[in-house]
Amino acid sequence: MARKSSLLKRTLASSCIILALYAIVNTFISSTATLKLDRSFPFSSANSVVVSDEFGSQDTDLLNTSGKFVSPVKIYLYDVPTRFTYGVIEHHGIARGGKSVAEVTALKYPGHQHMAEWFLFTDLLRPESERIGSAVVRVFDPKEADLFYAPFFASLSLIVNPIRPATSSGQQQQLVYSDEESQDAFMEWLEKQEYWKRNNGWDHVIIAQDPNALYRVIDRVKNSILLVSDFGRLRADQASLVKDVIVPYSHRINTYNGDIGVENRKTLLFFMGNRYRKEGGKIRDMLFNILEEEKDVTIKHGTQSRESRRAATHGMHTSKFCLNPAGDTPSACRLFDSVVSLCVPVIVSDSIELPFEDVIDYSKIAVFFDSVSAVRPGFLVSELRRISKERILEYQREMKEVKRYFEYSDSNGTVNEIWRQVSQKLPLIKLMINREKRIIHRDGDAPDCSCLCSNQTGISARL
Repeated sequence: MARKSSLLKRTLASSCIILALYAIVNTFISSTATLKLDRSFPFSSANSVVVSDEFGSQDTDLLNTSGKFVSPVKIYLYDVPTRFTYGVIEHHGIARGGKSVAEVTALKYPGHQHMAEWFLFTDLLRPESERIGSAVVRVFDPKEADLFYAPFFASLSLIVNPIRPATSSGQQQQLVYSDEESQDAFMEWLEKQEYWKRNNGWDHVIIAQDPNALYRVIDRVKNSILLVSDFGRLRADQASLVKDVIVPYSHRINTYNGDIGVENRKTLLFFMGNRYRKEGGKIRDMLFNILEEEKDVTIKHGTQSRESRRAATHGMHTSKFCLNPAGDTPSACRLFDSVVSLCVPVIVSDSIELPFEDVIDYSKIAVFFDSVSAVRPGFLVSELRRISKERILEYQREMKEVKRYFEYSDSNGTVNEIWRQVSQKLPLIKLMINREKRIIHRDGDAPDCSCLCSNQTGISARL
């Protein structure tokens, strides 16, 4: 009996040891899997831990790509005069026949491709309880801030005055709004702020998404972290990938919500847009000439209108590939329209910069051609016909995975990713602030380390 009891005890002990080892191994595997997922989507809402103190306030820690919890970057939102935000919206409406309103904060921002300035502004106005997963947290005491966001709807300001024909006497109608005056007034206000003067603007975030936004005062904000669409109209001493952030256009085409597949995509290549552009956009006319008569290719001249957007939505949703030539600047809204349409972008632009390239491998979602090759008769179409159905499905699968990065209305989409990109600039900003305190000014031709140029060798064709 004693022997049986001893045997039973040994059996139970062995079972407990085995169960304990299983639990340890299982926990390790789960942690590793979770960490891998978190590394794939850094600073996503799944990577945040919210801790409430006894007063009910919340601190959110984020899991970074090294698997360590870090505190969000603290950002201060300037309470700028309303003329630089809602006032711009009001003037935009008045210029189109609207009237002044008593409460401008009730106005809706008009839709256009440079809406990032609106989404970032309204994001910081939201309660922190609704911003879980953001890489930045708003603080109300500027003394606590790491960075400062100075909102000005500069892209909307550019288009407040609609293009109007001359009057019968040949005179242009008098304008009631001046973008130039607004730019000057914004800088006069900003340069009086204590925290701008403290570090000469280095720790400030300024959005100038339209290539012409803030053109009059860009040299006065070039120290700041600039949020731009590309560097097409910026000098190397004004902006670079080192200091600044490339942000996506707000797509104008309805998102395609169907499954991947090519059965309902009968058109090989689709393009609809302005045929005639300046500067780098001249390639568009050349592409029209060589593609207009190609079989299974739809290439149309179109202007911005509701009807054109409907036609473009249908075209992109029923095509395998969407042509993305350079416009007046290297980038264009059409790229992001293509991605949310699951229409493989065909990028023809020799100096394009793309947003979020630390988390998106664009060679997996787009086809690239240099401009010289693209305008060779027959070359572009023959190369696209060589791409198999399976490869197109791979492109679509990847686009479906990353398209949230181009959805400004997604709670874990574009806005969160822009703030993550901004937060990564903070160590460099601190370096530049300290460096400027002791810098010896060198020859004006010497490169400035804050604006190291990006690769200027152009793109390579990738299939």
